[in-house]
Amino acid sequence: MNVRISRSLGMVAVLYFTANFNAQNTKNDTLGKEQKIEEVVMIGYGTQKKSNVTGAISSIKASDIENIPAGKPEQVLQGRAAGVNVITNSGQPGSSATIRVRGITSYYSNNDPLWVVDGIVVDGIGWLNQSDIESMEVLKDGASSAIYGVSAARGVILVTTKKGRRGRLNLSYNGSYGTASASRKLDLLDATQYATILNEAYVNGGQNPVFQNPQSLGSGTDWQNVIFGTGERSNHEVSISGGNEKSTFYGSFGYFDQTGIVLSDISYYKRLTGRLNSTHKLTDWLTIGQTFAYTHTKSQGINSNGEFGGPLSSAVNLDPTTPVVVTDPAVANSNTYSNPNIVRDPYGNPYGISTLVGQEMSNPLAFRYTQLGNSGWSDDFIANIFAEVRFLKDFTFKSSINGKKAYWGNQNFTPLFYLNPNYSNLNFNSLSRTTQQKLEWSFENTLTWQKRFGDHNLNVLAGTGYYEYNIGFGQTVTHTNLPISSYQDASFNYFIPQDQKNVNAWDYINTHKASYFGRVVYDYANKYLFTGTIRRDGSSKFGSNNHWGTFPAFSLGWNIDKENFWPENKIVNTLKLRGGYGVLGNDGIGDFLFANFYVPGANYTNGNNVIMPGYIPNTLANPDLKWESTSQLNVAADIKFLNNFNLTVDYYKKKTSDILRQVQIPGYVGVTVAPTANIGDMENEGVEVELGYRKNWTDFGVSVNGNFAYLKNTVTSLESGRLYIDGPGFQSMGPVSRIQVGESYGSFYGYKTLGIFQNQDQINAYRNASGQLILPDAKPGDFIWADTNGDGKITDLDKVNLGNSVPKYTFGMTVNMNYKNWDLMVFAQGQAGNKIFQGLRRLDILNANYQTAILDRWTGEGTSNTTPRVTTNDTNHNYTWMSDYYLQKGDYVRVKLVQLGYTLPQTMTQNFGVSKVRFYITAENLFTFTKYTGYDPEIAAGDSFGIDRAYYPQAKTFLFGANITF
Repeated sequence: MNVRISRSLGMVAVLYFTANFNAQNTKNDTLGKEQKIEEVVMIGYGTQKKSNVTGAISSIKASDIENIPAGKPEQVLQGRAAGVNVITNSGQPGSSATIRVRGITSYYSNNDPLWVVDGIVVDGIGWLNQSDIESMEVLKDGASSAIYGVSAARGVILVTTKKGRRGRLNLSYNGSYGTASASRKLDLLDATQYATILNEAYVNGGQNPVFQNPQSLGSGTDWQNVIFGTGERSNHEVSISGGNEKSTFYGSFGYFDQTGIVLSDISYYKRLTGRLNSTHKLTDWLTIGQTFAYTHTKSQGINSNGEFGGPLSSAVNLDPTTPVVVTDPAVANSNTYSNPNIVRDPYGNPYGISTLVGQEMSNPLAFRYTQLGNSGWSDDFIANIFAEVRFLKDFTFKSSINGKKAYWGNQNFTPLFYLNPNYSNLNFNSLSRTTQQKLEWSFENTLTWQKRFGDHNLNVLAGTGYYEYNIGFGQTVTHTNLPISSYQDASFNYFIPQDQKNVNAWDYINTHKASYFGRVVYDYANKYLFTGTIRRDGSSKFGSNNHWGTFPAFSLGWNIDKENFWPENKIVNTLKLRGGYGVLGNDGIGDFLFANFYVPGANYTNGNNVIMPGYIPNTLANPDLKWESTSQLNVAADIKFLNNFNLTVDYYKKKTSDILRQVQIPGYVGVTVAPTANIGDMENEGVEVELGYRKNWTDFGVSVNGNFAYLKNTVTSLESGRLYIDGPGFQSMGPVSRIQVGESYGSFYGYKTLGIFQNQDQINAYRNASGQLILPDAKPGDFIWADTNGDGKITDLDKVNLGNSVPKYTFGMTVNMNYKNWDLMVFAQGQAGNKIFQGLRRLDILNANYQTAILDRWTGEGTSNTTPRVTTNDTNHNYTWMSDYYLQKGDYVRVKLVQLGYTLPQTMTQNFGVSKVRFYITAENLFTFTKYTGYDPEIAAGDSFGIDRAYYPQAKTFLFGANITF
C-alpha cells in the first residue's frame, strides 16, 4: 500500500474513507507496518491522533481525491462523508454546491458551513484548485466545532493545502480533456401530439379547436435538440515542490476551462490559479511561513433553475409547431416578423416566433444573440503569514495574519431586439459594467503547552483573534444609445451626451469580531480521553445587550481495547466509545439588523403649506438581538474488526434555539421593514454509519468504503401564536411549502387528491353532511379533492403536509481495485426520503407544451385515475392548485464516477527521469437510477430547495487524462 505522510503538518492518510493502492509497492506492504502509522487529523488550531479523537470528524485526504477530475473543489465531498449532504446546484459550468452538515440549522440565517483554508476563514472554496488540497476535515458535532464559536453551528470544514517536503525536487503534471452531453431529456409532446392535446383542451373549454389537421404537422421542432449540445472540459495543472532541512516550498499553476451543454457560447466557466506555500526554519526555535493563492475566473451562465424565461424554460414550454428559423418568404414577410429589430440567423432568416406561447418564452437561438459578450469575472488573492516560536521546551507561540482581497464584477451589452410582443428592447441599447472589491483580514495568536507526565498527556491551547469583514465598495456605470449594433463594438470610449450616462456607487458595511478561545486535551495512557473547549466571541452584528457570547463544549472517549482486561483477538481489533456536548452559534445574518435607520419618504407641510423633507425609522430597534444558539449531543463508537474492517456509528441530536427571523407586526406601526428577532427553535436528529474494508494481496488490492446517514428534522416552535411560515411560491398557485411547527423544514403543503371523478354520478355522490355538493363546479375528469378537515367544503383549511423536501437518507460508496499496473475506481451516491415539486410548465400560459405523461389524461370513464382532463376552463383548479399531483419521489442512486487507469512500469519511464506516468479514462454521471421524470433529481437552488423550475441538468462526461511525475 502506498501511504503518503506529511509529518510537518502532522497529517496522514485516512480517517474513514477510501484508500488508493499502488500495485508496484503492494509486495512490500504488511498489516504490521500499517498498524505502526499514527494517523492524525486536523481539529482546528492544531492536530490530534485519530485514535484519541473524541469528536465527530470526517476526513478526506489528497489520495482520496487526486484522481477525481477537477471541477468545483467542494463537490468532492459529495457521498464521501456521512451526514454531509452535498447537492450540486446546477449543471451550469462553475456552479457551486449546497452543503448541509447534519441538516438545516436555521430558516432565516445562512446554513452554509464555515470554511477555513489554512487558518483563513473564507466564504467558500470555489476559488481553490482541487489538486492543491492536502486534506479536508469536516467538524460535524458541537464538541469538535466549538473552537470556532459563534460561526460554527452550521458545521466547520477545515481545508489544508499542500506543503513542500524535504528531499528531492518533485515536478508533477495532471491534465485531462473530455466532452459532455445531456444525460437525460424530457419526453415532450411533438407537433402532432401537441396539436391534438391543445384542440382537446379548447373543445373541453367550450372553444373552437386551434388546429385543423394535427396529423399533418409531423414531429415539428424539438426545442431540446436546439439548446442541448456538446460541452467541453479541459484541465491542466503543474506543481513543483521540494526543500531541505531549513526551507520547504510548494508551488502550482492550474488552468480549467469548461463549456456547458446548453448553448455553450453563453454557458462557460474559466479559472486560472496560482499558489506558493513555503516554510522556513530560521533557528531551532523560530519558524516562519506563508501561503499565497491567486485565482482569476471568467464565466457566463443562463438561468439555471427558473421558470420565467431563459433557454431551458423556453425549450420546455415552447410549442413544437413553431420553426427554429423561418425560410418561407411569405411567413417571413408577415406582420409577426415585421419589426426591424427582429433577430435573424447569419443568412438573414428570422428566428421563429411563437404565436401560441408568449410571455418570456422565446426562441433560444434568438435569446442567445441578446446575451453574447456578457460575462462575469473575479480576482481573488488569499494569503497567510505566520511565525511560530518554541520556548521553554514545551511551549509554542504562533502568530498569524490572514487576509483575502477580492475584486469582481461583470459587463453586459443589451442590443436592440425583438423576441416576441412581450419580450423586446426597442428604445436604445446599453452597455453596463459593475466593479466591486472587498477586503477581509484577521489576526490570530495561539499559545500551546504540550506536556507528558508518565502516562498523562496534556495539551493546553489558549488563543485570541480579531476579524474585520466587508471593507470595500462597488460601482456600476451604464451608457445608453451607443452608435453600435453588436457586442463586438461595445466600448465606453464612445462620445455620448451626459444624460445617457449613469453612475451608481455604494460602500459595504464594515463589521468586525473579537474572540478568545481555549482548549484542553488530555489522555491517560491513550485509554481515557477528554477534550474541553470554550470560546467567547464579540460581534458587531448583534445588539448592545448581546455583543458577547460564550460557547463551551466537552467530549470524552474510552479506548477499551487498551485496557488490561481486553483480550487480544482477531475479531474486534480496536474499540473506542466517545461522546460529547457543545453549544455553538450562528452569526450568518445581515448587518446591523438590531438597529433602526432613518430613511426619506415622510415629507410634510409646515404652517405655510411648504413641503418639507421628512425622515422616518425603517424598522424597530432590537438591542436584544443575538446569535442563534445550537446545542448538540453526540455519542459514537469506532470499531476495527477482522483486521480489515473499520466501522463508525454516530448518533446525534442538536437543537437550534433563538432562530433569527423577521417578526410580523401590524401595519399601523408605520415602519417599512419588519424587525428581526430571535423567535424560533428547530431540532435535527440523526444516525451516521461509515463502513470500510481494505485488503492487499500480492498483485491485487481492494478497498470498499460506504457511508449512510439518517436525518430527522423538526421545527419545534415559531413566534408566539404562529404555527407556520410560508415557503417559496410557484407562479399563481402561491406558496408550495411551509415551515410548520411539528413538521420538517420546507415541507410541501397543499391539497390531497382522491382520484378522478369518472362520471357525474360520482360528483353528485360527493356531498357533505348537509347534502350539499362538496365540489359543485367539478366535471367528469376532474380531481376529487380531499375534505381533510371534514367541514363539507374545500378551502385552504384542507391543505395538508404532502412530504419533505429535505432528504431523510443520504449514502455513498467508493470501490477501489488494482491489479498490477491497472487501477479501477467506482463511486456512487444518492439520497432518499424526499419529494420534488416539478414546476416545469408555465401555468399562466395556456398553450405551453406538455410532457408526454399528459397522453394518459382522462378522456372518458375508466381511462385515468391520476391525470385529469385537459381544458382551457379549469374551474376545478386541477392544474392551478398546489397538490400531490405535482410531487414526485426524489430518491435516486447515481453512478457518479467510473475511472480506469494504467500506470506505465518504471522500467519504461526511469530512463527518461520520470518516476510515474499514469493514463486514465473517466466517465462522470454515467447512470442515474430514479423514478423522477424531470431533468435531474439532485435539486438545490437557494430558497427553491426541492422545486424544479427547469433545472440545468448535470452532464454525462467522458474524460481522458494523464498524471506525470518527475
